[in-house]
This record gives sequence, C-alpha cells and structure tokens, in this order.
Amino acid sequence: MERRKFLSGCFGATLLGAEAAPGFRFTDITQSSGIHFNHHSGAFGKKYLPETLGPGCAFIDYDNDGFQDILFIDGMDWPGHPHGGRHGSLRLYRNNRNGTFTDVTRQAGLDVELYGLGIAVGDYNNDGFTDIYVTTVGQNRLFRNTGKGRFVDVTRQSGLGGRRSFSTSSLWFDYDRDGYLDLFVCNYVRWSPEVDIFCSADGKQKSYCTPEAYHGTTCWLFRNRGDGTFEDVTASAGLFDSSSKSLGVAVLDYDNDNWLDLFVANDTQPNKLYRNQRNGTFQEVALRAGIAFSADGKARAGMGVDVADFDNSGRSSVVITNFDREMLALYRGSKNGEFKDLAPGSNLGPATLHSLGFGCFFFDADLDGNLDLLVVNGHIDDVVQRVTDTPYAQRPHLFLNGGSGKLHDVADRLGGGFANPKIGRGAAYGDIDNDGDLDVLITTNRGPAYLYRNDQLSGNRSVRFRLVGTKSNRSGIGALVRIFYGDLKGSRRVKSGSSYLSQSELPVTFGVGRHKVVDRAVIEWPSGRVEEFKNLVAGRAYIATEGKGIREGW
Repeated sequence: MERRKFLSGCFGATLLGAEAAPGFRFTDITQSSGIHFNHHSGAFGKKYLPETLGPGCAFIDYDNDGFQDILFIDGMDWPGHPHGGRHGSLRLYRNNRNGTFTDVTRQAGLDVELYGLGIAVGDYNNDGFTDIYVTTVGQNRLFRNTGKGRFVDVTRQSGLGGRRSFSTSSLWFDYDRDGYLDLFVCNYVRWSPEVDIFCSADGKQKSYCTPEAYHGTTCWLFRNRGDGTFEDVTASAGLFDSSSKSLGVAVLDYDNDNWLDLFVANDTQPNKLYRNQRNGTFQEVALRAGIAFSADGKARAGMGVDVADFDNSGRSSVVITNFDREMLALYRGSKNGEFKDLAPGSNLGPATLHSLGFGCFFFDADLDGNLDLLVVNGHIDDVVQRVTDTPYAQRPHLFLNGGSGKLHDVADRLGGGFANPKIGRGAAYGDIDNDGDLDVLITTNRGPAYLYRNDQLSGNRSVRFRLVGTKSNRSGIGALVRIFYGDLKGSRRVKSGSSYLSQSELPVTFGVGRHKVVDRAVIEWPSGRVEEFKNLVAGRAYIATEGKGIREGW
C-alpha cells in the first residue's frame, strides 16, 4: 500500500505523497571546494557563556568579480588558558570561479586574533567595495575594504572603538535616508569571566547558564556621518533599553512608508519592533503589533530572525527561532499592522517543538516563486543529552512552500548529508557558481562548516538583481524589488543582517518556475526613487544602477 503523510500547512492542509520530489538536491562540496574551517570556542571546562553562541558566516563579493566569496568568524583561547596554541581570527575564502575556494585571510589583512561571534557586510563609505563589521566578546571591529584585495582595521578612527561588549548580530541600514549606511548592533548580557556564575543542570557539574542569570544590556545605533566616522545615537534615537538580551536583528518596512524599521529577537525578554518615525527616532511597538510575546503571553528565547514577503502578499512575515519546547514562531503581517503567529496551528509547531533553533532564512530553494524556510538547530550543552531525552546535535529543517503558505519539511530528501544532526549556529545563502540558484552555508559550534551546492532538477528558472545605489547607499541595502510575471508576483528586499550572526549575499533572487519572461520589475530605492523595467528574460542576472538603467550580466 502506498504510504501517504498528511501535514497541516500554515494556512490549510497539504497532502504530501511519498513519491513527491523537492525539485532540487543539495550536494555537500565542503571538502572538494577547499573549505577547511572548524570553529574554536576556547572551551577549557569552565563553561563560559559565550562558548555556546558562535560562529557566524557570510557571503561577500569582496573583490567585485561577480562571484560570492565566503567569510567565517572564529573564537580564540581565553586569556591564561591556551588550548593547543589555536589562533582564532576571521577566515576569508576567495571564490576561484571554478567551484573551489582559496583561503586568503592573511593576504587580505584579516588574520587578526579576536573572540568573534557575528558578521555584517556593506559598503559604509560608498566607495564601491564591501566592508566588514565583526561583533565580538571584547572590542568589535570595522574593517574597511581598500579595493586592492586587502582590508584595514579602522575601528578606532571611525569612532567605533573604546567599547568593550558581548555583541551578537548586527546589520547595516540607512535609517535616516541620507545615502550612507548606519550600523545597528545587538548586545547580549553583562558577562565577563570575572562575573561568571555557577549554574548546573544536574546539581553537581557546571553547566552553561541561561541568560536569566545575567543582567541585560542595550543595543547600539551608530549614525554614519558620511566622512568615515560614526556617532552613537542610541539614546537620542529612542533605542536605549538596558533590559534587552538581543541575539537576532532584521530590517523591515513595518508600516509600508519606505522608511526602514527594526525587529530585534530577545532571549528570555520581550522581542522589540522599532518603528522608524522618520525624524531620527524610533518608537517601540512590538506589544501593540502582537509580536513581543508568544500567543500565550510568554517571552521566549529568541535566537535567529528573518523577514520576508513569505506569501507574496506584499506584507512582511517574521520567522524567529527559539529554545527547545518553545517551537519556532512564524508571524504573518496584516493590513492593520498586527502579526499573528501561525506556527502553533500548523505543522511548524510540532516539527520544531523539540528543536533549539539558531540560523534561519527565507529563500526560494526550488525556484518555483514561493519562499521556503531553512532552520538550523543544535543545543547549547552536551550535558543535555545525559539528563534529558533532548539531543545535543540536531537535524536542520527545510520547509518547502507549496504555495498559499503550505509548508512541509523535506530536509531528509535533499541528499548530501544535509539532514544529518549538527550543532548548528550560523546560516546564509548565496549563489556561489552563478547558475541562478541559491547555495547554503552552515556553521556549527565547535565543529566544521558545511557548504551545500543547490542542484536544480525541475528546470525552473530565476531572475537575479544586483543593485548599485547612487543617491541611495552604494550597496542598495533597503531597496525593495518587486516583479510581475503572468498573474504572479513577488518581492524581495536587499538586506544586511538577518538569520543568526550571519549575512547572506546582497543580490536578490526570484524563482519564476518555467516562465521565460518577467513582465515588469519595479525597484523602490531607499532614496524614494522608483524605477520600472519591462520584459526581462528569465534565467539571467541583471545589474540595476539607480538612475542609470539596467543591464544584463554581473
């Protein structure tokens, strides 16, 4: 007898036959591509809180050759506790454009020892080359891209130095629409080795503490002055909040006024939704919008976050990963500005109830025009599997969107060992081979990174856009691209941040199925300029330069 499994979709029920194929496969090319990264947390038995969190990763075209390069961030030994002489730094892998990568960390000037956690990339000085911001336990760093294959540490001269912190995710965005990228930084808790607290899961051995053991601390907003320096405007912008314990951040246009707002995922504290009031200040509206707490009024352990037009409605949906036994949250936006969590009443709730999620993102994995959802999971302490039935390493999820918001997990059908349990943390997507589909990068805590090549099987096509701002910021971050083909439509935003400690590529990708032509593409630039282009051929990549038109090719 043919076996069938009924899965409840987000907005209804979906029937997934055993013979159904995802339309694509993942091939693990980590080793063959030359990626040899293994995260070092510095753990030596004391179980310091930061050891549980990292690492992040990013796709970045640092040399402007049109191919996505890969950036990892590593930890380091704790002072006074050497662990095999391990030297932790960033790790930059240049794309060789033939399916392989070369480690160019040293020649790129990034062989700098730090206890790193997260990465955000963007062209903060509008010189045409993408720069790097790194969050750490200690002093965060800003590395300026010289355009000559090297980066220079400009933390001090930029005005971002002199602040020791426990920072996590960050992002670039132009909140005041002056054409320069500003910087938002999440901070976690007030922790240092000197104030480390003894916590225990079994009453005997030390375990990693939850953030409830420590006081929270505010996030930061730095305004770009346009001369290579930044000023701290956290308090004057209305963002100072010492109760937050922030891990994830994403941009969105909550009220559709073309001014970027912020969503911050907090761990054991209410999430925050900061509405841009278009005068340099923000108003916190998460409670009013119904996204501060779970449906039963609890503050969950928000980790990773992403925002997208998930159902092609033109409205933002927000996904948040949480602790095990809390389930993932998928908030769908409405016309009246309120969000509703769809996960409890769908298959997403049961599927993620016993997962501890970190990195997450929406992307069109099978290029059918519907955004799918990837989530990586893994617990924070291996002691959990000795005192409970919860595993330390956990399988990732890839929820395929069958249309109308219906989702089903196809992770175990993708091959390449993708569904194997991992201690997942960072996650990002990018098209490493410029074949039009999106490949996946995953990092693990105290373990290897994984690079999965997306191999399409269905014949679906995509159309890709790289945006170059002129009046807007050069990276085009914040721009909204909408396409229309036949009776279908979709939208994507160019964005920094999202996921967890990580950064996906800046170009935007639309799957269009078997359609050969995109009838219209509309770009809403951060400056307010709106441009429209017609009859674009599917299966191609385009560069759109603000005010100067569009051309094929990277």
